[in-house]
Parts: sequence; structure tokens; C-alpha cells
Amino acid sequence: MAFKFIAILLLEIITFATLVWGENGLAIKSIQSEDGDVIDCIDIFKQPALYHPALKNHKIQMTPSYNTMVETTKTNDQEKSYKCVTTQIWHKSGSCPKGTIPIRRTQNIKKDQIKKPNHFHLDKGLKIKKDIKLTQKNHSVNPRVYGDRQTRLFTYWTNDGSRETGCFDLTCPGFVQTSHEIALGAAIYPISTQNGLPYSISVFIFKDLNTSNWWLQYGGSINIGYWPSKIFEGGLGIHAQTVQWGGEVYSKNVGKHPHTKTQMGSGAFPIYISANTGFMKNMRILDNSMELRFPQYVDAYSQEYDCYKTQYMGDYIEEPEFHFGGPGRNPLCP
Repeated sequence: MAFKFIAILLLEIITFATLVWGENGLAIKSIQSEDGDVIDCIDIFKQPALYHPALKNHKIQMTPSYNTMVETTKTNDQEKSYKCVTTQIWHKSGSCPKGTIPIRRTQNIKKDQIKKPNHFHLDKGLKIKKDIKLTQKNHSVNPRVYGDRQTRLFTYWTNDGSRETGCFDLTCPGFVQTSHEIALGAAIYPISTQNGLPYSISVFIFKDLNTSNWWLQYGGSINIGYWPSKIFEGGLGIHAQTVQWGGEVYSKNVGKHPHTKTQMGSGAFPIYISANTGFMKNMRILDNSMELRFPQYVDAYSQEYDCYKTQYMGDYIEEPEFHFGGPGRNPLCP
């Protein structure tokens, strides 16, 4: 369950829509993945983002204005301890041509299935409130949205705590994708297992100072796309206010009695020495000097500490790490 994550930012989106690209004839090419997904290759100029009312006549920015590819230096011990996940299962079955973007085909699902539920457990100090503006990039297991228990790479945004706005991946206009390699919402592999080799993902969100667009980078080399500055009303139109790292669990029984048995990470409480659950490494923010720095103020927090725990290791090791996870219901969390 190991991965590297630079992820949560404040974002504003205006409209909501469900777009089923493969079924309305927009796909240039369709790929049947061995895991059951269908990936449709859509003309980049006919993608969902361009249906956003604020992006009428929007000119797609194909690449960032400057090179911000994230490069991290790993010691020999680190190289042995984890590997980077840089592929998705559908890649085994084909690829989308340049000039298109891959979109995971969705069924006609209800709006409340696309929206983020109101009872996510956020193991990083953020509580979903009715007026919160949120952007998220991570990997997750979410049967309600995707119909299975595969680990998937996803994005999510809302501007009102998911009351009326918000969606996963490209299921509503907003995010402009430029990469033909990564399909948001598609399953990733390999993934970590308890007592097995841990794997990691590098994710980076940064602001293009020339356009004010917020770019999403994956694996230290692939610019997936960006959230255009035109969909912001203040907030990220100027700068980010909050960056958070962590895990989350959704269940109707979070905070209730009996508590959910849904696990976070491997299901174990974090123990730094054994590295037995989810963790973050190389946590950085990009400041106005265009240098990646470790945040000056960092705090670890868990909403339900007896059910899911956090462990921040910043004072005793050279490179700070954040570990998190838990089993949910247990003798301390009945």
C-alpha cells in the first residue's frame, strides 16, 4: 500500500455532467482491458473539459511553460525497499495514439455515485464541510464508483462539500487532459501486499506561473493535464492555501456503532520500523522561488485515532515520512 503523494489542493468547479464517450460515437479507438475496463481514445479537442461553460473557446495548453519534472535521489537502500508504479493494466492490451486522450468508459450511473460521499474518513486533518473546495489526486479502492475492488488512479473535485457539485476523473467538465498515456480512473499495477515488496507512485501538482493553470504530473515524467485557471473564483486562481497528505476510508458506518470494518492501507496500524502500511515520502511544496521545499509547518491528525492512526517521522530521520492506516473496527474501536 506504499505510495508517494503530493495531492490535495483547493479547487472550484461549476457544472456537473455524466459523459459516456464510448457509447455516443466519439471514440477514435477502443481498448478492451483484461481487467474488464474499456478505454476509449477520444480526440483531445473533443474531451469533457471543453464542455465547461467557463472554457468556451479555450485553447489547450499542450505542455507546461517550464520543465518541472520531479526528480528524487534514492539511496541504494531506498531502491531496494520500493519501486515506482508507472503503468496501468489497460496498457497490456494497447495504447491510445498521440492527439487523443484515454477515457475509461463509464455506465449511465447516478449523480450521487459519481459525487464523493459525505462520510469519507480523511486521515489527514481535513473534514468535508458543506462549503469546502477540494481537489484530490490519489489511488483508491471504491466499489460504489467503479463497480469493483481494484486499486485505481483517480482525481476528484468539488466546491460545496459534494452537495451539488463534484465528480471523479473526467466524468464532468473541468480537468483538461493532455496525455495519451494515463487514463484517470483506470486500475494500476503492481500494488503492494502485506509483507511483500512495497510499490510507490509519485504525484505532483504545480502551478504554471505564466498561465496560472494547475498541472498534474505522474511518475516524475508524465504531465497528465491541468485544471484551468478560468474555472477558479479566487483561491487557486491566486495560490494554494493547503496541501495535505494521507488516506481516507468511506463507509456508511464511519463514526457509528458498530464501526465499519473497512481497512485503510494494509489494515495495520502504522509502525515506522516495520513499514507495514501506507506511507508518504519526498513530501514537497513548490514555492514562489520555484524550488521544491519541505513544508515549514507540518501536523499529523486522525479523526478517529482508535480506528485509524497516523505517524509522522520528521524529527528523528533525515527525510521525513508520514505513515498511516488501520483496521477500522477493533477492540479499541468497537
